[in-house]
Amino acid sequence: MTTYEIERLGHQGDGIAAGPVFAPGALPGEEVSGTLEGQRLHDMRIVRPSEDRVRPPCRHYKSCGGCSLQHASDAFVAEWKVEIVRGALAAYGIDAPFLPIATSPAKARRRATFTARRTKKGAMAGFHAKGSDVLIEVPGCELLHPDLMAALPVAEALALHAASRKGTLSVAACVSFGGLDVHVTGGRALDGPLRMILAQLAEAHDLARLSWDDETVAQRQSPTQAFGAARVIPPPGAFLQATAEGEAALLADATAAIAGAARIVDLFAGCGTFALPLSAHAQVHAVEGDAAMTEAMEAAWRQALGLKKLTVEARDLFRQPLLPDELARFDGAVLDPPRAGAEAQVAELCQAKVPRIGYVSCNPVTFARDANALLGAGYVLHALRVVDQFRWSSHIELVGQFSLTAPGEK
Repeated sequence: MTTYEIERLGHQGDGIAAGPVFAPGALPGEEVSGTLEGQRLHDMRIVRPSEDRVRPPCRHYKSCGGCSLQHASDAFVAEWKVEIVRGALAAYGIDAPFLPIATSPAKARRRATFTARRTKKGAMAGFHAKGSDVLIEVPGCELLHPDLMAALPVAEALALHAASRKGTLSVAACVSFGGLDVHVTGGRALDGPLRMILAQLAEAHDLARLSWDDETVAQRQSPTQAFGAARVIPPPGAFLQATAEGEAALLADATAAIAGAARIVDLFAGCGTFALPLSAHAQVHAVEGDAAMTEAMEAAWRQALGLKKLTVEARDLFRQPLLPDELARFDGAVLDPPRAGAEAQVAELCQAKVPRIGYVSCNPVTFARDANALLGAGYVLHALRVVDQFRWSSHIELVGQFSLTAPGEK
């Protein structure tokens, strides 16, 4: 039988041998065998294991596609994620000073999207199997916060009573101060009887809020999130950071990046993850493309005590970035764009010469591109931290601290 020596780990977490041959679940330095189909190795067997191989902590790991790296030690995964960021920066000749990685603990994920469907005997909910549309139940999941695990029977009940016979539901659930905030897509069209069923399910499962597509059908408690001193009620399905620990790490470094700024612009502001805590110490203008999110942020600010002035603006920063004359009044900027990065907005920041910038990213490649533009405009990248709040996955987040002067200079 042919064996393969695993040389490295790819960006999706697959082991890669010469060829290339892709071996999911293999680690660098391992010798493996299996059935090669195209470039992918199936039915893999470990001939010689790596010292970094560990026993996966979750009993569902072999079949569930929710995690991809539980077979590797925490130290290995941390170093691998840091090296991916180093590699993305190196493509532009950037050598950045790294702060220690911040990794969220197990059972910390406070939001997740489950798939649910009806079965002949009832209903089931969970995640898809690895590389498949087969649904896997995950009652022993080691990733999700215990309060979020309560969403699994909710998703099953929703599928049993409200899903079409052959379709699946997408059930996005988030832990809030009022209980579970559940947002469902892919189900039947709302009508009178379905509204009554959903209201009964929300009461039976003590949900804070239940939303069906674009409509809130039941709200029993306020699905509140805390951003600093403010309490926000996000619109249904709104983006939130995956773990409280990850959010805290990103906020701390973004705050450090713009320390001393009296007027801050928060770009791609969401519901105020950064803008509201920052408004405790500075005036903030928050810009976000989704008007419902800016409205939720502004409402939270008005009800909070002790915050400085916060203004909001609903604006598509990809098509209409803030221009240098609009940025001129700010001495600090925070941005947290989606995976595409913020190329157009960064170009305007470079022209405006905003003195301090905290850049939060979920894509090392687009971060490196935008960092290169900032460095070319005279900025210094004086600290960078990888934040691993999507534990056991290949997903990477990071935050970079930029200024027009190096630390200690004036």
